[in-house]
Amino acid sequence: MAASVQGGRTGNLPAEANSFIGRRAELAVIAGLLGTERLVTLTGPGGVGKSRLALRAAHAARVGLPGGAWLVELSELRNPDLLTNAVAQATRLAEQTLRPLLQAVCEHLEGAPVLLVLDTCEHVLDECARVVQELLANVPQLRVLTTSRQPLGVPGEQLLTVAPLPLGERDDAVALFAARATATVPSFALTDANRAHVAAVCARLDGIPLALELAAVRLRGFPSDRLLEGLGSRFDLLVSPARPRPARHQTLRTAIGWSHELCTPLERLLWARLSVFAGGWDVEAAEFVCHGGPLDAEEILALLASLTEKSIVARDGQESPVRYRMLDTVRSFGAEWLTGLGEQEAVRRRHRDYFRWIARQGETEWLGPGQRMWAERLSAEHANLRLAVDECLTAPEPETALELTGSLWYFWFACGFTEEGRAYLERALRRAPKEGGPEHTLAVWAHRLVTVVPDDLEAAESVSAAYVWLAEERHLPVPALPLTGASLAVRGESARSAVLYGSVGQAPAGHGGAEFFQLLTLALQAYLLAGQAAFERCAAVAERLRAECAERGELWMRAWGDFFVALSGIGLGRAEEAVRHARAALAAKWRVHDRLGAAAVADLLVAAQAARGEDELAARLLGVSRRLWYAAGLPQLGRPDRTVFHREYERRLRASLGDARFSEVAGDGRALDPEAAIALALGGALDASDP
Repeated sequence: MAASVQGGRTGNLPAEANSFIGRRAELAVIAGLLGTERLVTLTGPGGVGKSRLALRAAHAARVGLPGGAWLVELSELRNPDLLTNAVAQATRLAEQTLRPLLQAVCEHLEGAPVLLVLDTCEHVLDECARVVQELLANVPQLRVLTTSRQPLGVPGEQLLTVAPLPLGERDDAVALFAARATATVPSFALTDANRAHVAAVCARLDGIPLALELAAVRLRGFPSDRLLEGLGSRFDLLVSPARPRPARHQTLRTAIGWSHELCTPLERLLWARLSVFAGGWDVEAAEFVCHGGPLDAEEILALLASLTEKSIVARDGQESPVRYRMLDTVRSFGAEWLTGLGEQEAVRRRHRDYFRWIARQGETEWLGPGQRMWAERLSAEHANLRLAVDECLTAPEPETALELTGSLWYFWFACGFTEEGRAYLERALRRAPKEGGPEHTLAVWAHRLVTVVPDDLEAAESVSAAYVWLAEERHLPVPALPLTGASLAVRGESARSAVLYGSVGQAPAGHGGAEFFQLLTLALQAYLLAGQAAFERCAAVAERLRAECAERGELWMRAWGDFFVALSGIGLGRAEEAVRHARAALAAKWRVHDRLGAAAVADLLVAAQAARGEDELAARLLGVSRRLWYAAGLPQLGRPDRTVFHREYERRLRASLGDARFSEVAGDGRALDPEAAIALALGGALDASDP
């Protein structure tokens, strides 16, 4: 075979310029695919390392290929008609012939298993697809490995999306940066003292290998502690002073700009407008926020698909509705273009208004069968909600911030973000006049609601007055709300709280906050009865709460009903019933992303399992409970030296199991990740159905 051996070696693969870091899983996948498939394409955004990964995979595959492994670099090729010439030249086809050149290349590659690597196909995509299809049809033992920012679209093509490097302090992104930094500045060393800072630099650059290598080079002139600060203008900072890398990789701006040049004008416009999203978005959000001018809403789905094919946008999982995201580096490039277009203010305002509408829709539908959907949707949109709130807080009209932060009361209160919600509400209220319309009333009400959970419960005693204002604005019946009594009860003043509690019959009718407080009234009554050890009455009220919630398809408040039924079961010596209801409460809390509530229910499960005599399981769940408090973002509540509950049950279980065994099983529980911890606590599959 003419192409088999040249200059004493098989193929034309260049030597690797420096050490190869990570990608073991990807290399294994590529090796497997090349063993069974004939065309493999590595896709991904610019600078993610497709070319280097393909070269490494080709070096590994060459050992078993008598016909060799041949690299065809296409980045400098501007005329698609010369693609076949580039393949002929790279594979050392020296024959001059009057036959069609592609036919000659096919014959040149015949005879033994051979690998052809076509690197950087996206700008000559159609011709690459044609040539590859012809080669595969006529060279039976040929394997083709391509790199491209979008698929070739050839039948039988197998795709592998190359992601950025993992970002943990001991993961590949940090290892790559450290290796390149040491090569650049020999005095550099990765230590425990600078590891977190290096990890922050890597995270700021999305773990993109090109960006990490360019950043490492900058250590020649930048102190490492200032590098992160300089990355705010990353496209200007990350410029390579060396020339060996391809022109498209000389700077990060050029690498991303290469993708930009491959886009149509409408794709570029959509890319720029999508840069206002934080975290991700779905099609509905993109259509609302990004339409306008030459870009019709009806075109956005097709343009999103095209940007996804070109590795500018990525699908975020397979869930429905489909969500999309961009790397922060790609987003920053689009944001620069949006500013250049003079559209930044208008598009950010549409983003803000869309999420104001989402917040209002969620409030309307929260107490119903869509509650889990809304919890998941708002959790997915958390970063966008924060951005919208921040935008409202800079708007000249203070009412927009009051309305948005107030409308999200159910998200702050029920989904585990009370501290964040309180901080936002305080900022909104500081900007607003002391007295005002319904937006001000709503924000005051929401702010005082979220103070029920944190330690400063005295502020909660004015919730009743705030709700009176809100009810008057919304023309609802005005109840005597029980939060003053709840505040007193939590401080241990049970007798006084019972006097101030008020009647359940005074609960308001209506929707939104009014309906929520109707249920909250029952939950607080159960709470107060439990505090007075009136467990039969507590269970009866809690069952009524569960029934009221079941009618609405509501999960979050119903979980508190299960909680109090379980608590009453422990008090009445019905441990099996307590475990069933506690598990139902935990499943529901986890489904609606209430991590704080899940941690509290996990504590109850410790007591329930201990009451059953399952001391080892109770000890393991005590470790799980501490793990969940950390997951809730309140580690101090899960520390054994801070929590009376934990101290008491640790003492009991240590006495029962012995110090060594207790420490072992509690440590096992604490070591679990949150999902595994929940699975252990539930004793099986996640299920929020009736016990």
